[in-house]
Amino acid sequence: MKELGYARATDVSGALALLDADEDARFLGGGTNLVDLMKTGVERPGRLVDVRELPLDRIEMTGDGGLSIGATVTNSDLAAHPEVRRRFPALAQAVLAGASGQLRNMATVGGNLLQRTRCGYFADVSKPCNKRVPGSGCPAIEGEHHNHAVLGASGHCVATHPSDMGVALTAFDAVVSYESVEGPGELSLADFYLPVGDTPHRETALPQGALITGVTLPPAPVASVSRYRKVRERASFAFAIGSVAAALDVREGTVHEVRLAFGAVASRPWRARAAEAALTGGPADAAAFVAAADVELAAARPLPHNGYKVTLMRNLVVAVLSELAEEAAR
Repeated sequence: MKELGYARATDVSGALALLDADEDARFLGGGTNLVDLMKTGVERPGRLVDVRELPLDRIEMTGDGGLSIGATVTNSDLAAHPEVRRRFPALAQAVLAGASGQLRNMATVGGNLLQRTRCGYFADVSKPCNKRVPGSGCPAIEGEHHNHAVLGASGHCVATHPSDMGVALTAFDAVVSYESVEGPGELSLADFYLPVGDTPHRETALPQGALITGVTLPPAPVASVSRYRKVRERASFAFAIGSVAAALDVREGTVHEVRLAFGAVASRPWRARAAEAALTGGPADAAAFVAAADVELAAARPLPHNGYKVTLMRNLVVAVLSELAEEAAR
């Protein structure tokens, strides 16, 4: 076992200083992903900087009608918050779909966004993986890939991002706030995750050593009629094989506004902007929903054993949007 140090930060500046002083240090929130990776040898930090007691555990309404969510808010508290459930029900549903109650009690918002892929090759240090060791290869392309990416992948990596929460946040244009030794900054979630390209080990645009301090959801009236639907291989706690976060505003049978994001199909939560554009201003019916899904999924490049995801996602889009359209018509 590798020995490691431990320090508990009491303020943001102290946390950043502790990490800056040790190039092998890592921030520790709930530990629901990092500790697992330490057990398998994927992560080998020299020091853990515990940030759970930082004053970043509040959910507050913003002046313009959005929500501000602190980075150390637990998944359980996020899903139970009345304003989250009222204004962004798909976000609450995504969080509840994401893990067991025990894990939700520990996992944090900031940590959820930074969790690593559950690809079996990534988690097995005896196997090559371009995410762990750049240039070593991606055995999933020729090996086990039934739950891997069909959108936005590359010849260097076909792993998927596992977050359910991130899918809903992507649909609602969330903005990530962070602090670094250079000062504060913000990244839209659309820019937060990097395309996989030929550098799959670089997963986010966060500056080196930065600490996520919170997430802001801008006002989105359409989000009050929203839903998150997740398909998994067993009914109990499991990662998605496909998921959809959707919101729909229908007026007199016409789509006034729509939000769509996909999960478990790419290296990052996938905003379905082509489908949104195809739907906006058109009829809110099953035929239009099918056509819009096909527009988005035309970019899919499935591998031999994960082509089912294209059909799965088409069916999910149609089912969720049809339910929301019926709800809007009541």
